[in-house]
Amino acid sequence: MKAFLLTNRAALVTGSSQGIGFAIASGLREAGARVIYHGHAPRPAVIPENAFYLQADLIPSEAPSKLVTEAFTAEPLLDTLICNAGSFFDVPFLEMTRERWETTFQLNVTATCFLVQEFARRLVAEKRSGCIVITTSTNGFQAETNSVAYDTSKGALVMLIRSLAVSLADHGIRVNGIAPGLIKTPLNAAWMESRSNDVTQHYNKKILLGRIGTPEDCAGAVAFLCSAAASYITGEIITVDGGLTVAQIGKP
Repeated sequence: MKAFLLTNRAALVTGSSQGIGFAIASGLREAGARVIYHGHAPRPAVIPENAFYLQADLIPSEAPSKLVTEAFTAEPLLDTLICNAGSFFDVPFLEMTRERWETTFQLNVTATCFLVQEFARRLVAEKRSGCIVITTSTNGFQAETNSVAYDTSKGALVMLIRSLAVSLADHGIRVNGIAPGLIKTPLNAAWMESRSNDVTQHYNKKILLGRIGTPEDCAGAVAFLCSAAASYITGEIITVDGGLTVAQIGKP
């Protein structure tokens, strides 16, 4: 179906220098979109030579607006925004500091909100429709040990997706999300590798599809949500977890 192609789309994917974001950006390019990559570190070698790469730390208050402005300068017909940038700063709850809590929310929630605002303002001013996909997590509706700030921030993103869908619908801007489950990424690789046998054995039984996810598993859901095939979908979140959150116990 041509409805699944993204040949007329131009997208900014935040947090796309590695992991889930890189897989999403690569998937959008494969579907035909023009993609701007973003990361907080200098341009990594894995970014395609013919692709734009913007470096920015999204925590400073002025950073979201600046990044969106730079993205529109690079690609004036930008019409798709993937808010994927985020991280984990938790320690055991009794050791949590206000600084860690605020850093989590500044990056995971506040930066996302104001990236969307700046992006939407530009589209509305130009009277163009658009598409936004936000990466939340299954942690947004199922808590995890020693993950209070992260879990709460991802729960906030769940409601942000729904609220933004309501606020932007009249402007022709769709807002959806994905909620990855356990995906092996640079963010959790050290934790997984230090417990490789236990983690793998446990989750191969807990996850209905029998394996821990890869970043590439998230790309198809995002490409679909950005496509014309999803033109009547907004305010929804696709869970990408291999069935992790479906069964209470998993397989014997």
